[in-house]
Amino acid sequence: MATDQAQHEAADDSYAAFEERVRRIANVSNASGILQWDQEVVMPDEGTPARAQQLSALSSISHELLTADETGELLEELEDSDLEAEQAAVVREVRRKYDRETSVPQALVEEISEATTNAHPAWKRAKENDDFEEFAPVLEKLVELKREYANHIDPDADPYEVLFSDYEPYIDLETAERVLERLREELVPLIDAIDESDTDLETEAFAGEFDDDDQEALARDVLDSLGYDWDRGRLDTAPHPFSSGTQFDARVTTRFEEDDLLGSITSTIHEFGHANYTLGLPDEGYGTPLGEARDLSVHESQSRLWENHVGRSRPFWEHFLPIARERFPSLEDVSPEAAYESANQVYDDNLIRVEADELTYHLHIVIRFEIERDLIRGDLAVEDVPEVWNDKYEEYLGVRPETDAEGCLQDIHWSHGSFGYFPTYSLGSVLAAQLYAAAEDELGDFDDDIREGDFDELNGWLRENVHRHGKRYTTQELIERATGEELTADHFLEYVTSKYGDLYELEGY
Repeated sequence: MATDQAQHEAADDSYAAFEERVRRIANVSNASGILQWDQEVVMPDEGTPARAQQLSALSSISHELLTADETGELLEELEDSDLEAEQAAVVREVRRKYDRETSVPQALVEEISEATTNAHPAWKRAKENDDFEEFAPVLEKLVELKREYANHIDPDADPYEVLFSDYEPYIDLETAERVLERLREELVPLIDAIDESDTDLETEAFAGEFDDDDQEALARDVLDSLGYDWDRGRLDTAPHPFSSGTQFDARVTTRFEEDDLLGSITSTIHEFGHANYTLGLPDEGYGTPLGEARDLSVHESQSRLWENHVGRSRPFWEHFLPIARERFPSLEDVSPEAAYESANQVYDDNLIRVEADELTYHLHIVIRFEIERDLIRGDLAVEDVPEVWNDKYEEYLGVRPETDAEGCLQDIHWSHGSFGYFPTYSLGSVLAAQLYAAAEDELGDFDDDIREGDFDELNGWLRENVHRHGKRYTTQELIERATGEELTADHFLEYVTSKYGDLYELEGY
């Protein structure tokens, strides 16, 4: 008995030392996140050389802490101990990161960090100048570095699959490909039927010119309405909207275009979804995987759920249009139905992913996925990206970009070295529909609540079934616990078929 007690106490001491180390690593990473936010939002244009070194140093420190012999020894000891379920989850998550990072030389980690920091302004300049050739050498270098990175982790695996697993460790690439293929197969006929429909939706409900300051005030109204916690967040602008932070500081960015009021509203709701998830993570888990989001598909499910299932619904516009009219009296004659139709029109000529409708959006993702997969596998040369990009847009969406800025330079992700990221957008949309359906099955239809501006019940369900768990469960386990089934595209396809079949009065839908 005494021996068992001594072993238990030793395990407790080891776990305490391990958790302290994990929290230090997390704090270094979170500090990097603040510097990255600053770079994209408020840093002076000439601050990049110093910022690159700062981020590289923090990346190196984090890598050293994680890959140190002490971390490995603690992992070995704890994996042989009788741990509580939550402790075992922390060990599982750190073990995975440890195994991957100990495979990668520290010099390469630093080189990738510095290269991606310098790539951001290079991408920004190239986009502003509409000149892919200006960005091409930077992209080529990033592709080479990420191939080298993947080769160190698993030289026998498909390098793109290795990179994809950085963002989705518990959903395999085959599943992602299967979902994307099913979406492409079933959405294209639906989109074609919409193109052939004689139904004319209201598309000009938000036509006009809208002052940036007034749009910002309305964005704050949106966040107020949805229940954003301003004591733990803030709103800023960025060229490519994003959300970042922790459960104590989850920041939202959006962007304003003079002639696109609807775009700023939906962008703000989307980023609210991300921040709301972050804010729902348990405070006591901060600094450990228990207080971190469960990877990108789950994160994207939260933003897409709020943007589409809530923000593009009829009840939402019945609730929010009167608020919008207070800021913009020019909307006085716009009806909730007109706003709903404008928010859900399917575009036949859209080139920009972040401005895409709910259906064609996924073909944007397929194009990026296919191109970056071929880049990483060595099946596509960087110099050929613009032409291949334009060809795929013409084939899949029936439109051809006339400039690099509206074509292959429109997204920021490759400048971050984020190859393998794009599939998570579609996986997130699929999961959003699955979660929303499960919440309605349990609690009933949310339309009346949304119409009244009451989001507590829906958010409470998400807090209980998704947010509070952090990384305690793998992605598939979390999905099954929340919805009672494995990840499936069924609910998403049922949702869009019903919604758009009704909107466009489609026979057979």
